[in-house]
Amino acid sequence: MSEKTLVAPAAPAAQAPVVAAAAPISAPPSFSRAAGAAGSRALPIVLAIVGILVLWYAVSYLLLSESRRFLLPPPHQVVAETLGNPQIIGPMLVALGQTTSVALIGLALAVAIGMGWAILMSQWRIAERILYPYAVILQTIPILALTPLIGIWMGYGIPARIVVCVIIAVFPMISNTLFGLQSAEASAHDLFTLNKASRWQRLTKLQLPAAIPAIFTGLRNAAGLSVIGAIVGDFFFQQGSQGIGGLLRTYTLRLNMESLFLAIIFTALFGVLVFSIFAALDRAVVGRLFGWKGR
Repeated sequence: MSEKTLVAPAAPAAQAPVVAAAAPISAPPSFSRAAGAAGSRALPIVLAIVGILVLWYAVSYLLLSESRRFLLPPPHQVVAETLGNPQIIGPMLVALGQTTSVALIGLALAVAIGMGWAILMSQWRIAERILYPYAVILQTIPILALTPLIGIWMGYGIPARIVVCVIIAVFPMISNTLFGLQSAEASAHDLFTLNKASRWQRLTKLQLPAAIPAIFTGLRNAAGLSVIGAIVGDFFFQQGSQGIGGLLRTYTLRLNMESLFLAIIFTALFGVLVFSIFAALDRAVVGRLFGWKGR
């Protein structure tokens, strides 16, 4: 019987290291979506600005004769005669800062008063029947009819301007907060009733969380209205430091058209900026808490 030769198995050949091709680095999908959404929101604003400039030039050069062009000076003339003049741009920026502080203080008071008003009405039906008509009256009475009384009662300084802001901005906070507090589902109320929750627990753990989207919607609307109230107050109340509305009145009386148009542009940009900030805050907070898209 022949001996079997045992042959050790050959070692596997060394394999060459495989180097994976580096994939191209791309922006995270979330960043791309955010950039695309921001661009889509900015495009209508840019187109609107371009349209306004085209219309402005057309009216100034095509509809107005040269002798009447001072009524609507072209945009480049407004910029050239105002932005480079420190005697115009300096006081205008100071006035804009004054109007900003009045608008923010009025907005803060309107938010506090409006939310407290709505919470009180949501807890007691008799309070809603008594207080809601007063909120409607504040909304329906033209603010120009109240400004003379506010000036007589409170003077013509900063407090009167803040009151005007509060009167204009408080109703959106009342109505939206009340709607949100009453929007909690009946089944959730039944669950709280079964667990014998107190009125405070029902308010803080059910009604207020359910009202967050409506509260931020009211805040966004109230912010824009507070800016309007600050400018209206500046326009009518001239005591104390002058706001942008006071400059609008001064430039109108003097027929200083270039400065008047620059003040109008600053006013418009200020209103758009405030509204955009609170709209972005609305999307960020409500979108994160509730996962809503496209607000």
